[in-house]
Amino acid sequence: MTLSRRRCLQAALAAAAGTAAWARAQNASQSLTGPAFEVSPWAGSLAALDLPDLTGKRWRAPDLQGRPVLINFWASWCEPCRAEMPSLQALADLYGPDKLQVLAINFKEPAARALRFAQSTGVTLPVLLDAQGQLARTWGVKVFPTTLLIDSRSLPRKRVQGEVDWTGKAAEKLVSALL
Repeated sequence: MTLSRRRCLQAALAAAAGTAAWARAQNASQSLTGPAFEVSPWAGSLAALDLPDLTGKRWRAPDLQGRPVLINFWASWCEPCRAEMPSLQALADLYGPDKLQVLAINFKEPAARALRFAQSTGVTLPVLLDAQGQLARTWGVKVFPTTLLIDSRSLPRKRVQGEVDWTGKAAEKLVSALL
């Protein structure tokens, strides 16, 4: 192969790779899946929810009826969870608990560790404790963070696996579909 043919082939391959990357970027911007998260249907039952929060209050499914709920499973050892938490708090602050209840469920950590994390990061949304990981197992949560979206009729809608900017456009689409 001559040098000029090799350069033409390399240029064609580079152009094809660039076109494929551009197409992927366009598809990602039109879908609800982002570079660090994946959205899929979720068909779990909210009825399994029965956990205490950091203040000792018990949270049960009937307490949440009539409003959309966003349930985020996280752990303090999970870097994407820590990175996502400020935007989750901003989402909770934006809507307020009457319009959208945002719950952060800590996975299998001592209450003191979850409390230290919440205090050090300014998290004021309810932090529930799944001390044995039972609820995570029941709902099939294996990736952290995982967020479950439930509409105002208590119907499960979506599972979001991975880190999301909850103040971004993709998150806005996810949340508005619940309202």
